[in-house]
Amino acid sequence: MKLDVITLDAGKAGSIELADEIFGLEPRGDILHRVVRWQRAKAQQGTHSTLGKSEVSYSTKKIYRQKGTGGARHGSRKAPIFRKGGVYKGPVPRSHAFDLPKKVRALGLKHALSAKANAGELVIVETLDLNEAKTAVVAKAVKDNGWKRVLIIDGTEVNENFARAARNVEGVDVLPSMGANVYDILRRDTLVLTRAGVEALEARLK
Repeated sequence: MKLDVITLDAGKAGSIELADEIFGLEPRGDILHRVVRWQRAKAQQGTHSTLGKSEVSYSTKKIYRQKGTGGARHGSRKAPIFRKGGVYKGPVPRSHAFDLPKKVRALGLKHALSAKANAGELVIVETLDLNEAKTAVVAKAVKDNGWKRVLIIDGTEVNENFARAARNVEGVDVLPSMGANVYDILRRDTLVLTRAGVEALEARLK
């Protein structure tokens, strides 16, 4: 697959050949769904918690005598049936993460990249190098290229000036190639890769 390469100011910078086994697949929704679920489950904090019968603060004294009251027999106000009693089998802090094979994770990333390429939402830029960390420069580049909600992926390291300048631009996310993931790619309207980013991703996924 061959795509044109542009500069940040929307100029032409030649073309690039993309590997078909990474950018030319027929996207499979089931694989993308599995990887996104794995990512979101891993990101859950799992800090939800309730107090059980042994944890609520209450007297342990028997609330009334066993027999002769005409009511049900009870020994503790901490029982779940009472107001302010402990919760029965309530949520406790835990990890929501589950295992997903590395091959499936890698395949999911390939399908996400292919989905963007097939939809015409993949853009290749020459470089992100900026001499100064000026937000106005990045904002102008985003506007000139017609990007709305965009994820920009660079090589092993993101140009520091560009990363700092892009922080204040709404709808722009910047990641190094190792941070590329299915969820962030799919949730943005446009995916922008640098030449270095393409090389790093192909080296990672081949």
